[in-house]
This record gives sequence, structure tokens and C-alpha cells, in this order.
Amino acid sequence: MFIIKVAIDGPAGAGKSSIAKAVAEKTGFVYIDTGAMYRAVALYTILHKLPTSGDELEKAIDKIKIDIEYNEKGQVLILCGEDVTSRIREADVSIVASDVATVPAVRLKLVDIQRRLAENHSVIMDGRDIGTYVLPDAEVKIFLTASVEERAKRRFMQLKENGETEDIEKIKKDIAYRDKNDSERKFAPLRQAEDAIYIDTSDMTMQKVIEKIYKIIREAQ
Repeated sequence: MFIIKVAIDGPAGAGKSSIAKAVAEKTGFVYIDTGAMYRAVALYTILHKLPTSGDELEKAIDKIKIDIEYNEKGQVLILCGEDVTSRIREADVSIVASDVATVPAVRLKLVDIQRRLAENHSVIMDGRDIGTYVLPDAEVKIFLTASVEERAKRRFMQLKENGETEDIEKIKKDIAYRDKNDSERKFAPLRQAEDAIYIDTSDMTMQKVIEKIYKIIREAQ
């Protein structure tokens, strides 16, 4: 069986998860949301009142047990035996996730999990450093982005649909903060892989992006 790995990278709010899920369904590949894993670590620090960096967090790494399960609704994130799939999407977790992602010990633990998941299945994996660090040998690499304004607008509408309210200017600041954190961290920073295909989705519908990536994958097979 020919296994193909698809790496989708890009900044916060670029639509990576939604698009990767849709493309995975269309191709029959396994979808792996790496960002959810960092969110799980972030939630652990919140629940246990741990700092987002330093020795205390590094010592706690081995206690943080993360499992991924799949059901008819998709990927389910299990943190220390508890389903936290919905909780990790809340705003407080988003900011902390960007902070813990700068910690080398956190990244090493999660990257090991991610690579093992990609060994026996064709996968679509999205995150910040998939094509450059996690799966540098991926057959297909995509760098997905959009303007800060467009990403903030999408996040605002997503929250609104979920019955949550958030000031759009604050959302812009949060996205800019995460962009800075992700691109300036010393270990495996966010950047476009040299062989990645750049896609700016600012003026594209989600369906057009899905079809474009699906076509790229089919041409690579």
C-alpha cells in the first residue's frame, strides 16, 4: 500500500483544521490535528496552574498523557483519560497553546507522537512546522495563509455561530501575538518549507481551497 503524507502549515486562523478535515474526508486519509495536541498541553497547564515554560512544565511533561481517538464525528482528543475536544477550543486555551508550543520539551514529546501516527497510514497533518520539522519528507506540502484581517473576521464569525462574543480588535491582537510567537520561537519556528505550495485564502471560498489541495494531492499520487 502506497502511503502518502500531506503537511499543511500556516499561521493561526488560516483555516488549516477545517480545510484539512474536509480534504481528509475527500481522500480517505487520516486527519491529524497537531494543534489540538498543543492545546491539550495548554489546558493541562491551566487546570494544574502550571507556568507555560520553565523547569516546572518540563518536569510535568511525562504526566501529560494525550491520546487521539476517532469516531463518526472525527478526531477526539483525550487528555489524561478525559475527552477535552470542545474545551481546548476556548479562547483562554488558544493563547496559552501558543506559549507552550515554544517549549522544546513539549514539542519533542508531541512530535514523537505525530510521527508515529504517520508511519502506517496516509495522513493529512496540519500545524505550524509539519513540512519543515515533523514530516520533512511529506510528499505534499502546503503553506496556507490569509491576511490578519480576514483571519480575525473568520474567527469572529466562528465564535458568533457558537454563541460567543469577542471584540474583533482583540481577536486581531491575539492572532498577531500568536503569529509573532510562532514565527520567532527558536525551536522549529513557523515558516514555509522551500518545497511547499503557497496558498493565500483571503479571497477564496473554503470549497475552492479544498478542491485546489485535493487536485495537488491527486497529482502527487
